[in-house]
Amino acid sequence: MTIELPRRTLGLAALATPSLALAQTAPTLTVATGGSITSLDPHFFNASPNSSLALHIFNTLIDRTATAQLRPALATEWRPVNATLWEFKLRTGVQWHDGRPFTAEDVAFSIQRAPNVPNSPGGFGGFIRTIARTEIVDSHTIRFHTHAPNPILPNEIASIFIISKHVGEGAATEDYNAGRAAIGTGPYKFASHRAGDRTELVRNENYWGGVEPWGRVSYRFVANDAARSAALLAGDIDMIDQVASSDLARLRREPRVSVSETIGLRCVYLMPDFSRTGAVPGVTDNAGNPLPANPFLDVRVRRALNMAIAREAIAERVMEGQAVATAQWLPAGVFSHTPDVRVSPPDIEGARRLLAEAGFPQGFRLVLSTPNDRFPNDSRIAQAVAQAWTRAGVQTTVDAIPWASFAGRSARQEFAMRLTSWGSVTAEGIYLLANITQTFNTQRRTGSANSGRFSSAELDAMTDRAGTIIDDAERERAIQEATRWIAREAPIMPLVQLSHTWATRRGLSYEARMDERTVAMGVRPVTS
Repeated sequence: MTIELPRRTLGLAALATPSLALAQTAPTLTVATGGSITSLDPHFFNASPNSSLALHIFNTLIDRTATAQLRPALATEWRPVNATLWEFKLRTGVQWHDGRPFTAEDVAFSIQRAPNVPNSPGGFGGFIRTIARTEIVDSHTIRFHTHAPNPILPNEIASIFIISKHVGEGAATEDYNAGRAAIGTGPYKFASHRAGDRTELVRNENYWGGVEPWGRVSYRFVANDAARSAALLAGDIDMIDQVASSDLARLRREPRVSVSETIGLRCVYLMPDFSRTGAVPGVTDNAGNPLPANPFLDVRVRRALNMAIAREAIAERVMEGQAVATAQWLPAGVFSHTPDVRVSPPDIEGARRLLAEAGFPQGFRLVLSTPNDRFPNDSRIAQAVAQAWTRAGVQTTVDAIPWASFAGRSARQEFAMRLTSWGSVTAEGIYLLANITQTFNTQRRTGSANSGRFSSAELDAMTDRAGTIIDDAERERAIQEATRWIAREAPIMPLVQLSHTWATRRGLSYEARMDERTVAMGVRPVTS
């Protein structure tokens, strides 16, 4: 069922008829994404498909370039006043889609709401975990007081979408999904939305950043890789993302198509369940009886599973070169990448020995849960892992489900072992540490995406310390120390670093982004 432009904005839309007429005469861009969008609420779920769509409607204080560099957006400048105080100057003359002015009140409201959205499967609290208090200096100046020094606060706050206080007060996630609250400052306005199908957008003729070339954008969800490629070649779609490895070589040769690609910041990893000390659903002995204790609490079991995986084979055969094998979560060349944490060849016999030492000489049975439509070859990667673990003595079956279901179930600790991924959009290591491996704590806003509920006081202390270090070189060394700790203790098991690919029809170009965002704002007509 199509959700049309909300009633509360129809009057304003009628007043803006000349602007709508301009948008209707400009060309339409049709995008097909393979990432399932679970909500239009920009604070509901910190997931790349949701954020990609949100970037069309909403803005952040600070934007990121395609290479993850910071640049001004709703904030024009920012500076540390002292070790625990940051000041941001806001852009003047910006209007919300309904014509109301943008002010510091909206920023303060957004910071308050972002970590407190009910039923979020993984929220934005980690980005603002260090903010103790927000101070409005004047209508276009805002200050953030932090609990401790946070030299990367601008990088972290660049992921918080700014919503309007006058619309957002009292609005629930469903109000954003229905369009009633989907009023931003971004380059496009909400027109309609069909969950699981498409979102229609119309150009914002008064956008502070300049008018986009596309009068309308049809942003569609097409889960099937082959269907996206076929639609592009048929001329039904202008751009697709997550180009299937099986289609990539053909599309590179196709004269009607242009391919854009880059190494990304997304790492595919495994995370066991740490939320239970007793029996874990999906874990049994070889006769099918639940194990009395959680085997993943024993580091020997985690190390055994970790060393059995053939990462290079996954990168080369399953991903067909569209990924790089990794033992950490950041690619080479990115701040805090740790050169001495390297991929080791699989060691099946070593894994068997460790399992025996841990009390499982005959292994056990395990269900590995994975999405089947979140990133390229996700369920195929899970099958490769399952085969490796089965050879090591842990009889593993794969449960592959749609991302829309997987995300919520994973957040509720319904899985014994999950294969998922994390995009480090800040291009540094603390982002994963604070959100994935730090102890889940809603008051401290840590571990917001720690769906396995791992907890270590030692790693928490390392993460807290690293985040307060002002000197870049010293902070990098502290993050690298935490990276080595994770490689040794295996609370997560990184597998591959994904490359990101897009394909456009002839006559269009797309600026490939390390953060994998698929946005109409990156598509431009080829001028020569």
